[in-house]
Amino acid sequence: MKLLLVEDDAMIGKVMHQGLVQEGHVVDWARSAGDATMALRLGHYEMVLLDLGLPDGSGLEVLTDYRRGGGDAAVIIVTARDEVAERIAGLDAGADDFVTKPFDLDELGARMRAVQRRRHGRIDPLLVYGGLSLNPATKVCRLQGKHVSLSPREYSLLEALLESPGRVVSRESLEERLYGWETEIESNAVEVHIHHLRRKLGKKRIVTIRGVGYLLGDCR
Repeated sequence: MKLLLVEDDAMIGKVMHQGLVQEGHVVDWARSAGDATMALRLGHYEMVLLDLGLPDGSGLEVLTDYRRGGGDAAVIIVTARDEVAERIAGLDAGADDFVTKPFDLDELGARMRAVQRRRHGRIDPLLVYGGLSLNPATKVCRLQGKHVSLSPREYSLLEALLESPGRVVSRESLEERLYGWETEIESNAVEVHIHHLRRKLGKKRIVTIRGVGYLLGDCR
């Protein structure tokens, strides 16, 4: 998953950034309201982890502006403010969940997965399609019940396809999901990962739609 972390505290931000990257996420880190607003205007994220107390403004204002501008990424407020009024204001402004500091990274991960399930209209915690299954909690992939070892980027790419079964996912959106600010993207990066996935899952499991993108083939 590609995330925008909005956190001005260097120590907390570093711990969160490292933990999220270790979980296989692509994470851009904004340290101010201005940087967060710019990142949300220029980039595409699946989820935003948003602090409220920022040095140059309120995270609540960032959220309000983002939603009014049509921004549709999931937003989890992560803040030391635990007053009921703060929770209500954040949720009413468009947040999907609210986590109070200090928190456990494992709990944050579980809340992130729950938010994603709700937003994709899923009940089952597993992503399943055509004999394939992914477990977002354990990052385990199975094909016809047998474990398949995937690199973090192969996993992220396959997860993106499984979240949109039967629909074409563009090459550009896959690139955005796989790479953050500090990563140089090779022109054929997505094609290379698709090639490796086909070797592991079978050539017919990922279909190329010329000039458009990729979708999963139903190889039951």
